[in-house]
Amino acid sequence: MKKTSRRARQEALRRQQQKQRIVWGIGIAGVLLILFAVIMSLRSQTIPAIDPDDPEAVALGRQVYEAQCASCHGINLEGQADSPEGTLPAPPHDETGHTWHHNDVYLVESIKLGGARLSSSQGVSAMPAYENILSDEQIGAVLSYIKSAWPTDIRLSQAQR
Repeated sequence: MKKTSRRARQEALRRQQQKQRIVWGIGIAGVLLILFAVIMSLRSQTIPAIDPDDPEAVALGRQVYEAQCASCHGINLEGQADSPEGTLPAPPHDETGHTWHHNDVYLVESIKLGGARLSSSQGVSAMPAYENILSDEQIGAVLSYIKSAWPTDIRLSQAQR
């Protein structure tokens, strides 16, 4: 059996420690990358203030809704009975519709992206994207206005989503 010299053992130990440092460095870099991705994801999901009990927000929301939304979704949030051939009708935003079945993140995304957010299997929506038309404050105000028309039990149910 061949004896290894002290120097060879020290060199092997040094190489092993170097490999461990590299593995630790890669692991730490991976954790930092994941943490960065999570933080960026959370930042991109921030939503504007939505408060159906704020009279100023509701008043602004009503103005924006009447100017931008009512022609399709109805002046009284009642939705669209008929739609252009091949497109989905604009849904009601009152308590009879499904708007309250969605959480606020989805509702904001729906306004910002319009019909483009839907997959082809969901149908074709004629809704335009408002991302470059309405500010976050206006989008929050529109949702404040819509929610202000909902009964308390529906507001509470939607808030849990």
